[in-house]
Amino acid sequence: MITNRTSQRLSLGLAGGVAVVAAAFALFALGEGPAHAQTAAKVESQTRPNFGVLLDPPTRSYRNRGSSHRRHDYGRYRPDWRPGPLRPGGEEIVLVDCGGNPGTGAVEDAVRRVRPGGTLVIRARGGACVGWLNIDKPMTIIGEGGFDPRRWASNPEPTLTAPDGLPCMTVAQGVRVEIRDMVFASPRAGDAACIVGYGAEIVMNRVGFRHAGDEAAIYADGGLLDLRDVVIEAQTIAPAIVADGAVLNAWELAVGGAQSGLELIPGAGQVSRLEAVTLKGTGAPNAFGPRSIGIVIRSGREYGRVEIENTAILGYVEGVAIEGASVDIKESRVGRSDKGVVLYNGELRLTDSRIRAATVGVAAASGHAVVVNNVFSGVREVIYAENRATVEASGNRVWSQYLCRAQFRERYRGRYEPYWRPGQGWECMYGSYPRNWWDAEDGLLGLPYQDDGYQLDGYRDYQSGRGWYDREGRYIQNDRYAGDDRWRGGGFFNR
Repeated sequence: MITNRTSQRLSLGLAGGVAVVAAAFALFALGEGPAHAQTAAKVESQTRPNFGVLLDPPTRSYRNRGSSHRRHDYGRYRPDWRPGPLRPGGEEIVLVDCGGNPGTGAVEDAVRRVRPGGTLVIRARGGACVGWLNIDKPMTIIGEGGFDPRRWASNPEPTLTAPDGLPCMTVAQGVRVEIRDMVFASPRAGDAACIVGYGAEIVMNRVGFRHAGDEAAIYADGGLLDLRDVVIEAQTIAPAIVADGAVLNAWELAVGGAQSGLELIPGAGQVSRLEAVTLKGTGAPNAFGPRSIGIVIRSGREYGRVEIENTAILGYVEGVAIEGASVDIKESRVGRSDKGVVLYNGELRLTDSRIRAATVGVAAASGHAVVVNNVFSGVREVIYAENRATVEASGNRVWSQYLCRAQFRERYRGRYEPYWRPGQGWECMYGSYPRNWWDAEDGLLGLPYQDDGYQLDGYRDYQSGRGWYDREGRYIQNDRYAGDDRWRGGGFFNR
C-alpha cells in the first residue's frame, strides 16, 4: 500500500527527471556554446590525473629540461590490454608473479588491491615483472627472492623492470613506502628517474638499481629518503641520487657508474647523514660534460646541514663541492680527484680524513673552513683560500713530491743538512705513502700503487748519523765521522 507522502515523492522525482532530460535536450539543440566549452574544459582539467609531473621531476638545480619526453603507451605496446575498473584496496598481503610478461597490468593491479598499510610481495621466478608502481597509499614492497648487496658482482636478476621511458616507481606526497629485497632495472629510462617521490617517505633496505638514462636513478623532492644496504649502478651524466629539500640518510650505500654521485639541497630541520658510503666516479675529465662531482651540496631556501662520516669518494674532478650549507666531514677519504674539497660558500669542518688530489686539497672561495688533523697526498697546494674565505688549519700532514722537497742549509764548511719548512697548518712527512691507505682509496678503483712520498737520496744513512749533503742536495757518504762529529770535522786539527 502506497501512502500519500510516498506518492508525492514519486511525483516530484518523475518531475525532476523530466526537467533534467529537457535541460539536456535544450543544450544539445543550442549546440556547444562558449559557456559549455569552458565548463567542460574546467571539469576535464580537474579530474585528469597529472602524470606528466611524475614523469618529469623538476630537478632544476643542475640542468634545464627543454627536450620533449617519451611516453609509454600500453595500447601501442600491448594492443589487447585495457585497464580494468579501479578497485579499492582491501587485501593485507598481495602476491604478484607476472613472470616477465609485460603490459598485462598485473603489477599495477596488485598495487590497487593492497589496502593502506598492507604488503605487496613481488615474485620474479619466471622473469622480472615489467610495470610502473604508482604508490598513492602507505605500503611495504618486498621481493620474494631476497637480495644481498655484498653479492652484487654475481649480477642478480631484476625483480621489477620499468617500461621504456617510464619510472619504476612514483610515490605520492605524504605517503610512506618501505622497500626490501628488491632489484630495480630501468635500462632505457630516457628522461624518467627510476624512483620519484614528492614529499614522500621512501625507506629502502637491501635494494639494488641498474639505471641508464638522462635522469637520476632516485629523485626525492622533499620528504625523507632513507637508504640502507643499497647498491646503485647508474649510467648517466646526472647525479645518481638527487635529494632536493629532502632529508637523506644513507648507510652502506654504494654508487658507481654515474658521472656525479649525489646532489643534496638540504632543507631546514633534520640533518642529512651519510655514513659508510662509497662513491666511485668514472674519472671523466673536467672538460667533458657537466662537472664531475662526488657530492655536491647546494643552498636552498633554508640553511641546511649535512654530516658525512666514514665515506669514500673516488674518481671525481671535485670530491665534495659545498655551495651554501653547513657540512661536517670526518674520518672519510677523497681519492683520484683534481680538487679534494671545494667550499664555494657556507661552512666546512674537515677532520681526521685523507684527501688525495692532483692540484689542491681544500679550496675555499668564500665562507669559513676548519681543517684539522687530516692527511693530504699528491697535492701541489694543500689549502687555497681567497679573500672572502677564512680557514683555520692545524695538525695536518702532507705526502707530496711537489711540496715536500727538502731545502738545504750549511751546517759546517760546505757540509749541508736537509730541512723542511712547515706550511700554514700542515707539515711534510718523509717516506713512502702507506700502502694500506692507498688500498682503501685509489686501490678501490683497481689502480696500481703510486707513491706520493718524497724520497731523499741517502736520507736513512744520514738519519743514522753518517754523511752529509752538498749545496746541490747530493748525498756525501762518509763513515769516518759519525753523529755530531761530522759537523766538527773530527778533532782539533780538522776543524
